[in-house]
Amino acid sequence: MKLFLHDLPEDDFERLLPNPPAGCKIISDDGSIHPCPGCFGCWIKTPGACVIRNRYGDMGELLSQSDAVTVVSRCFYGGFSPFVKNVIDRSIPYLHPYFTVRGGEMHHRHRYDNIFDLSVYFYGNDISADEKRTAEKLVGTNAKNFDCSVRGVSFFRDAAEMEGRIL
Repeated sequence: MKLFLHDLPEDDFERLLPNPPAGCKIISDDGSIHPCPGCFGCWIKTPGACVIRNRYGDMGELLSQSDAVTVVSRCFYGGFSPFVKNVIDRSIPYLHPYFTVRGGEMHHRHRYDNIFDLSVYFYGNDISADEKRTAEKLVGTNAKNFDCSVRGVSFFRDAAEMEGRIL
C-alpha cells in the first residue's frame, strides 16, 4: 500500500495527485487530530494502537501495511508542519518500547517486519540552506528510527511547483 501524508488544502493535493494509486491511503488534516500526550498507552495499555481512538489512532498499523510513504509538508524551521509532526508522533505504536542497537546507535525495536520507502517533499517560500540541511537530517533520523529507507527529500516554493513530481 502507498501512504500519503500531507498538510495541503485538499484541492491543492488533488492537483498534485489527480489519480491516486488504487488501494492507497491518504492522511490529511480533518481538524480532529489530538496531539500525542506522551502517555505511552500505545505501548502499555493498547499495544500497537494509540489510546486516542480517532482516524489517526492506527498510524502504526498503517505504516506496517505500507511499502511506500510520501510526506508533503510545509517546512517549519527545518522541520515538519505541526500537523505532519503530530501524525508522526502518533505513529510511535509502529515500534516497541524495548531497545536494540542498530549501526552502533540505540533505537526502538520493531513491532512489524515491514520496511517502507520514505519520500518527503517540503515546501515554503525562502527555505534557507540551514533549514534544508536540518530537514534532511531530520528525515534521515526519522528513517533510522522507523528503519525505513529514504527515497528522497525535495524542496519546493509551493504546491504548484510540485505538480507532476509526487511519487
